[in-house]
Order: sequence, then C-alpha cells, then structure tokens
Amino acid sequence: GALISVMTIFVFFFSAYLYWYGQQHGQSRHLSGKFIHDFWMGTGHNPRIPPGRNGLDLKIFCEARPGLILWVLINTSFAYVQYEEYGFVSTSMILVWLFQMFYIVDYFWNEEAILTTMDIKHENFGYMLAFGDLVWVPMTYSLQAHYLIDRVHSLPWWGAVLIVAVNMLGLYIFRVVNLQKHKFRKDPDNARIWGKKVEYLQTEQGGKLLLSGFWGWSRHFNYVGDILMALSWSLPCLFGSALPYFYPIYFAILLIHRERRDHNFCSKKYGEDWKRYCERVRWRIIPGLY
Repeated sequence: GALISVMTIFVFFFSAYLYWYGQQHGQSRHLSGKFIHDFWMGTGHNPRIPPGRNGLDLKIFCEARPGLILWVLINTSFAYVQYEEYGFVSTSMILVWLFQMFYIVDYFWNEEAILTTMDIKHENFGYMLAFGDLVWVPMTYSLQAHYLIDRVHSLPWWGAVLIVAVNMLGLYIFRVVNLQKHKFRKDPDNARIWGKKVEYLQTEQGGKLLLSGFWGWSRHFNYVGDILMALSWSLPCLFGSALPYFYPIYFAILLIHRERRDHNFCSKKYGEDWKRYCERVRWRIIPGLY
C-alpha cells in the first residue's frame, strides 16, 4: 500500500512536469484544449530531462525500465516471503516467477523493437502512460505472485507441463509477430519473412501496410501471444479465486480497445487504402473468430 501511494503521488507531479514541458517547448500535438484531457493524454511527444536534444527521453525510458524492473523485484520479494513462511517456494510460484522473468528478459533483449510501437511513434506522454508504466504495470502484473504467497497448493506435473506449453506458445507468437513487423518497418523493400520477400500494400500517403507472415493472418495477431501469456501467468493459481485472473481479463479488454483505436487512427490516416487493406486482412485479432 505504501509503495503504491508513493508511486501514485510521484506520477501526479511527474505528469505535471510532462504537461508543462509540452506547453513550453513547442511539442504540443493532438491537443483538445481541455486541461484534464491534455493532462491525461499528455502535451509532449518526447519530453526530456534536462530539456533539449541531449536530455534523457522520458517516454522511452519509462516505457519499460523502471516498471519492469520493479515488477520483477516485487515478484522476488513475494517468493522470498513465501520461503520465509513455509521453508520452500511452491511450484506455482516458481512458474509465475520464471514466466514473468523470462518475459522481461526477452523484452529487454529485444528492446529496440519498442521504437516502432504505437505508444512510442504516435502517443503523447502524459499521466495515462506514466501511471501505466510506473504504477499499473508493477503493481497489478504482480498480482499472481502476491496471491500465491499463502497458497502452496500442489500442481500436478501434467498441469505444469501444459501451462509451460501455453506460455511458450504465447511468447513465441508475441515475439515472432512483433519482430516481423519491426524488421519490415526498418527496411520494407529488402525485408524477408518466412524466406520470402515481403508483400505489402502501398498507400497514397507513402506508407506501407504489411501483408506477409503472421500479419497476413490478422491485423494484430501479436495480441494472441499476449493473451496466451497472460492466461499462463494465472493458471498456476488454479481456480479458487477470480483475483489472479484480473490481469488476463483486463488485458484482453485493453487489447480489443487498443485494436479499435488503432483501426480508427489508420482509417483516418489511410482512407480508402485502409479499406483495401482490411479486405485483404479480414480478421482483427484471432483468425476465424474476431
């Protein structure tokens, strides 16, 4: 509770700086003219400390470094508390810790890929992203480990194997799909996916919409990987409470909302070209279902 309170207060004052920075340094974009909306969404695209081109890019830094590191530290502290109380760490706790640690290590190993994500390319940096990066991620993504502190139930070997398989499949889909898009964005004319030269739709605005690989299956097949991983983090908690499943339920809703926002953004940006693209790639997230 104390950590959440301190971080929430910090983010409020930090966001005030972000609001001021965007107004003072000519970075204001996508503004509504309404203080609450602009404070929430942000007024600057890449605010820095100290101001200027040589300052630290706060959006890129906060996107992962503080929140993900704090997340793994919180998980580790929960596992240690369980060890202190029971003299061992349960299989379920070990699985949750390993899954989430592997996700974080993979994220940092491929950190360059965030430079082509929607948050970095298009969003301003305000209270919404700051709170999400610094408070929401470490405090809510560690719910499973917190839940397991006093629940040392046994997990059958076949259950553990099945959960590991779900996690590995999710991580594979998440990473490969995102790397396909990142590779394409870096060099669209020379990129190859599955051994073949990429196919894309050229738009009148000059942009290129990827049609190859998993991106020909659905417009956001990477979200399938996200959902599978989120589910695998909760399954070790079994089904005694809905609390550990807050994250996959919330995350699925978030991804659907994000897909809608992205669809509306691209529809306005590309117009008729986006309609043509949607005719080629019919499914939004899950091929054959949605």
